Amino acid sequence: MPGSRLTHDERQQIALWLAEGVGYAEMGRRLGRPTSTISREVARNSRSGGYLADRAQQAAAKRARRRRITQPEPPPSADERVREFVEEFAVLLSGTGLQRMASRVFASLLTAEAGGLTAADLVKRLRVSPASVSKSIGYLETMELVGRTAAPGGRRERYTVHEDAWLRAWQADTRAHANVTEATRRGIELFGADTPAGVRLAQMNHFFARLSEQMHGSSLTDAAVRDALTVIAALVYGARALTLDELAAPLEWPPERAAEALDTIDRHPALADPLMLQAGGGTYTMEPSPDRLTAAQREALQARLLEQPQP
Repeated sequence: MPGSRLTHDERQQIALWLAEGVGYAEMGRRLGRPTSTISREVARNSRSGGYLADRAQQAAAKRARRRRITQPEPPPSADERVREFVEEFAVLLSGTGLQRMASRVFASLLTAEAGGLTAADLVKRLRVSPASVSKSIGYLETMELVGRTAAPGGRRERYTVHEDAWLRAWQADTRAHANVTEATRRGIELFGADTPAGVRLAQMNHFFARLSEQMHGSSLTDAAVRDALTVIAALVYGARALTLDELAAPLEWPPERAAEALDTIDRHPALADPLMLQAGGGTYTMEPSPDRLTAAQREALQARLLEQPQP
């Protein structure tokens, strides 16, 4: 730890070793300090009673206080303030899932002047290797967050943040959420809605479906929502599986309208929560979402229904 101040523990060791006759060079080797640091410490703090660790520690603290009073630290420069902001902002970005080094590169580009930065600029600013910058740029390009242009009058390329970077990131997240939602549906069909895996997948399905709806700003029209809710109510009231024609006829709708409403419910399951659409064999029903009740709660309800006298 060359360059840092001696600690109280180190001063106590020096006092013990002086009493044992250990040389300055050996003390320095044991503490990982230059020999000159040890000799200066002993010479500065030795009195008639010899070298005392507590007294030396107190004297060092007084000297440090005097230095702070007489030599206040200069305020950080503009470059230092920018560097501190970039590092702080990069930590926040990495908390959203962005890679740590990519976060630092992105924050640097985000705060750069018009025209962006070259790879050499980023290496100098971030004090990292060219390979680290190159890898991070490649990662950010795959996410469509940064682009590159040829630097005027030279071979070097300059990197900039896309003006619509946030729209691109939002669209990427939306696509990812839609893919997760679709995968959970397939998983529910594979494992069964009443299995532990099916219940967990249903919970994920509801969450990502709602998130996707909110991020899309809901592209559904009021008419489409009303039709979907009407079909949900009809299936609940029917209390049994209905074919498309059996569903459309009482509503006095053409089958195409009922089919569109069913498709809306299927694509936007959050509309039916806490129910879910079940389709099979050409019929449709609304069933309670398995994730809304635990297995114990369902069993207790079934037992209560069996206890009730039949009319």
